[in-house]
Amino acid sequence: MSQTRRELELNGRKITLIGTAHVSAESIKDVEGAITEIKPDSVAIELDDKRAESITNTEKYSQLDIVKVLKRNEGFLLLANLILASFQRRMGQNVGVKPGDEMLAAMKVAGDLNIPTVMADRPIQITLKRAWAKNTFFGKCKLLAALLSSAFSKEEMTEEQIETIKEKNEMDSMMNELADYMPVIKEVLIDERNEYLATKIWESKGDSVVAVLGAGHLDGVEECLKKIATGEYKCDMEEISSVPKKGIAGKIIGWAIPIAIMCFIAAGFIYGGSQLGSKMILSWVLWNGICAAVLTLIAAGHPVTILAAFISAPITSLCPFIGCGFVTAIIQAVVCKPKVQDMATLQDDVTLKGFYTNRILRVLLVFVLSSLGSSVATFISGADIIGKLFGSR
Repeated sequence: MSQTRRELELNGRKITLIGTAHVSAESIKDVEGAITEIKPDSVAIELDDKRAESITNTEKYSQLDIVKVLKRNEGFLLLANLILASFQRRMGQNVGVKPGDEMLAAMKVAGDLNIPTVMADRPIQITLKRAWAKNTFFGKCKLLAALLSSAFSKEEMTEEQIETIKEKNEMDSMMNELADYMPVIKEVLIDERNEYLATKIWESKGDSVVAVLGAGHLDGVEECLKKIATGEYKCDMEEISSVPKKGIAGKIIGWAIPIAIMCFIAAGFIYGGSQLGSKMILSWVLWNGICAAVLTLIAAGHPVTILAAFISAPITSLCPFIGCGFVTAIIQAVVCKPKVQDMATLQDDVTLKGFYTNRILRVLLVFVLSSLGSSVATFISGADIIGKLFGSR
């Protein structure tokens, strides 16, 4: 039996796991063959409802409203989704397979045979939000670096290389590398989803279930299913389906920095008079404004957006409720309104050039870079203010 097909007999039920590579032509054949051969009572698929809609609705991005995305505070999520999808698309270019084609095949065959399908994966928004929320500052930096590396990577793979990835030794090596480099990401993207997938597969109706999932999940899902069947383990679905709330320490830090800055400036007026206090305010305004404006310029923001970055950064840096990136991205989207063509080519344009030519991607680039400029400037100007205060005494 193939290493990418597992047949489990658990409590009188037959559960068949089909491991795939998401851009593999061979995986499409495996999925179609298994469902046709077994004719299970239900088919569980490693997709959530929104991702299932996105791969069946090719016009999804033509209906995108970037301003609404930003107002929902989902700019980073959209960017991450686009980068990951683009990376997978490039991986499958040489074999003529689009990401998720094997999942589409599973849905089509199941539909033709009137077999119910279950979208068994956790919503991607929850997964990405948990990965971000559970990471440390340096973990977030690693995650951003990995995403940017994927966005600008020109790596392509042959059909043989793609099939090799599905083999157990290759998957083990990749999982170990991920665990060493970004343990929290591995926990959220792999371990938690193994538990979620296994629970949804177990809850699927019927005595015979076929589950279609990425080969990297095979071992973990199989182990979880066996534990669920024996009663040894029950997944806390409510916990892993929610975004961790910011801890008290995070809330304190969010307010502590702006309060500390304002206290230092007040101390400047008290101990050094209006001249020192004014210099400290000027330092705060110029450092924040210039850094945010320069990075907005690097993102090819509109002149109005650059001006907005300069004005808003000193203010938003003192307010935990709203960021400079939100202000600049909204203004960029309004003054350079995305066109239908930008939406139609969105996934294909996730390249270095595309971030500047596609208006939606440029909005996201303005969002990220102006936020980065404001964040860096907060620490630089804070240090400068403290230096001025103690240097005057």
